[in-house]
Amino acid sequence: MGPIRNLLADVDVTEQQWRVLRVLEEGGPMEPTRIAEQSCLLLPSLTRILQKLDEKKLIQRKTDKTDRRRQIVRITPRGSRLIEENLDKNLAFLEEVRTRLGPERFDTLLDLLTALNQLDQEPPEAG
Repeated sequence: MGPIRNLLADVDVTEQQWRVLRVLEEGGPMEPTRIAEQSCLLLPSLTRILQKLDEKKLIQRKTDKTDRRRQIVRITPRGSRLIEENLDKNLAFLEEVRTRLGPERFDTLLDLLTALNQLDQEPPEAG
């Protein structure tokens, strides 16, 4: 994660902020609960992350017009530019990891990380 942290530090975003921006860039405007699920973050953590991204003008939060209890978050043009300007470096790093691990081990790693994330979202077993 060191190289990714360095890349993101250069543009003043954290790994978690980058994930949120990528989710919004790829998925469009959505509610915080959905962002948390797709970016593998807990809702309390996401709340702080959204505040920081809002302060940096990388996202915009609006109250839903039909249901004032709901909030819709969207990436701003500035946030989209940040993704666009840094995506190639990020993808090149991931491709380097894939090459070094080999495609099979890389896919296994992704499968294991997905399984680990799903464990986080399941309620603990009574026992």
